[in-house]
Amino acid sequence: MSTFQLLLFILAGAVFYLFFKQLFSGSFPKRGVDFEAKNDDAQIGGINRPDKTFSKPTIQPSRMEQLLLMADEAVEKKDFEEAKKALGSALIIDENNMDVLQKMAYVCTQTKDYNEAQESYEKLISLDDKDDMAHVLLANVLHKLGDEEGAARHHERAIVLDPEYAPHHFNYANTLYDLGRKEEALTEYKKAYELDDTLDVAKEMIDKLGSSDE
Repeated sequence: MSTFQLLLFILAGAVFYLFFKQLFSGSFPKRGVDFEAKNDDAQIGGINRPDKTFSKPTIQPSRMEQLLLMADEAVEKKDFEEAKKALGSALIIDENNMDVLQKMAYVCTQTKDYNEAQESYEKLISLDDKDDMAHVLLANVLHKLGDEEGAARHHERAIVLDPEYAPHHFNYANTLYDLGRKEEALTEYKKAYELDDTLDVAKEMIDKLGSSDE
């Protein structure tokens, strides 16, 4: 065997060795996994086929999200009846959705459907009795419906839940005043003004009730 033939034999052996080493290493390209995208829009076609790309799928909003968006848009346009329709459909999907109930109560108050607003606020309270805003808003609705005693109870509950919130005391004072309980009303107006001295109306009522006692 010549020197040249020996070199060819050694070279061929090296090629076969490298081939089988790559084969059994498992790192060779496999059918179906030749390309693995590193990000959402990585190209697989290169320069010749730039149209071959991965694209992130568009996430469609849920039906509930669509209805809430419709309601919000309707409220912005002050189309409260349309908002009520969207929110009514949302409540069919989830009757205990607190976000929907809050929006429905607000919309019903705007359309002066106070009985429906009352139902929504009472449902909210049944789901979370510690929601002070639901109590005070229900109290305001009951005031509109002429249920002053019921309004007073919910004002009192709101104050227990958050005694440092001035509007709770102010709203309660208004209800007490309408009930003719003026001394109690004066106490609540004073408390509201003590907590927030920007409540000029509270100060006016304090002066009015204070002078009437003299």
